[in-house]
Amino acid sequence: MSATSPASRNLQRRAVAAHEMLGTSDWRKVAPELRAVVRESWLRSLGFLSAKQPTSRDVLPDEELDERLRVHRLGTVIPVFDRLLASPAEGTGLLVAIGDETGRLLWVQGDAPVRRRAEAMAFQPGADWSERAVGTSAPGTALVTGVGVQVSGAEHFNPIAHQWSCTAVPIHDPLTGELLGVVDLTGGDDAVAAHSLALLRAAVAAAESELRWQSFTGDRSREPAMEFAAPPAAGPGKPGYLMTRTDPGPEATPVVGPTSFVGGGVPRLRVGGPVPPAVSGADGTAELSLRHAEILTLLAWHRHGLGSEELAELLVLDPEAAHAGTLRAEMVRLRKAMAGVDAGFVPASRPYRLGQAVMLDAREVADAVATGDLDAALEAYAGPVLARSEAPGIAEIRAEVSGALRQAMLQDATAGQLVRYLGLPETLDDEELLETALQVLGGRSPHRAVVVARLERLRATGR
Repeated sequence: MSATSPASRNLQRRAVAAHEMLGTSDWRKVAPELRAVVRESWLRSLGFLSAKQPTSRDVLPDEELDERLRVHRLGTVIPVFDRLLASPAEGTGLLVAIGDETGRLLWVQGDAPVRRRAEAMAFQPGADWSERAVGTSAPGTALVTGVGVQVSGAEHFNPIAHQWSCTAVPIHDPLTGELLGVVDLTGGDDAVAAHSLALLRAAVAAAESELRWQSFTGDRSREPAMEFAAPPAAGPGKPGYLMTRTDPGPEATPVVGPTSFVGGGVPRLRVGGPVPPAVSGADGTAELSLRHAEILTLLAWHRHGLGSEELAELLVLDPEAAHAGTLRAEMVRLRKAMAGVDAGFVPASRPYRLGQAVMLDAREVADAVATGDLDAALEAYAGPVLARSEAPGIAEIRAEVSGALRQAMLQDATAGQLVRYLGLPETLDDEELLETALQVLGGRSPHRAVVVARLERLRATGR
């Protein structure tokens, strides 16, 4: 386990020692041993709670909880968190929870035995997990700070939570910035793994994209959560898989023969759609291993560069292992593979970055959507970014690019653009998109019958 992880033995020993002194005149002497976010939260918590009796059970009755969930805006995006987080987490011992802006839990999902254990500390729908109610915890502290937070074991203010770890990210109204609530991942040490924050941030980005669409259309009537079919069981190579990928895959493979991907002297990186990721530059073209494609995509997307720990986190590499040479060795292999393609793809160090601008198809899509050029966006978009990748940094980019394009199609597309977009496999079961197409397509459009048939199939199968 990384020495910087909240669950590391060193940080936990410090937290235990500080907790033993909590509420005494000497505790401030050991408080500096805590991580800053934890120390500041404990100080706030002492203003609300007793160190000896830090909490009481405050759980809403079912009827009041149901009404709160029905009227709250987060109720309409719970299906997003169910599909991206809860369903893939089945069998992992992790719980996914959604709380409102006050810290009241609206929804908790996970394996039944784990939920029952969590209920022993009142971590259940209807419970108040604000700092005022329970002290330091990831959901309550994330609401106060406005940023993603990880809290592990003895870092919790309340000893009853010391067997648990949690990561939480706040959710905001994408148009006004208003704080709407928080999404939380709770369980053992896995809940504060290096990639947990990135996973939650990607899910929040998808939910906020949905909220933005609802703001434009005024449609907040959809029932929350349970009407959505669960995705296929999560596993390696499937969306939402929570485990770390360790297989680096094959090295870059030169492409033999002519290719239409070669582009005008500017280094190009293609990572969208079903075809293998590839690069094209001044000296040739090459297909990429998944790991090399992930690294190049992250460096091309984050143009100002990434530190080694930051890049490792986005790739789900253990930062300790990265310092020991894992990431460095991967960079050596990547530089060697790219030297024969284009110098623009050879990463520089401190921070890791690309030495010159490259054309990344995902960035072309995002930029075209931002300027309202949907024809250019569709031309550049071949499908989700590195669909097989489980790296959290790639998941964020994938959600942002695909989500922005989908939203633009729903909001601004012409009939022709919608028909073109509907030809992508990812739109096959998108009922909302199909219904929008029916509204946009003329009554005599030859495409209308196909849209109607797809809608009827979806409704007949209950998907």
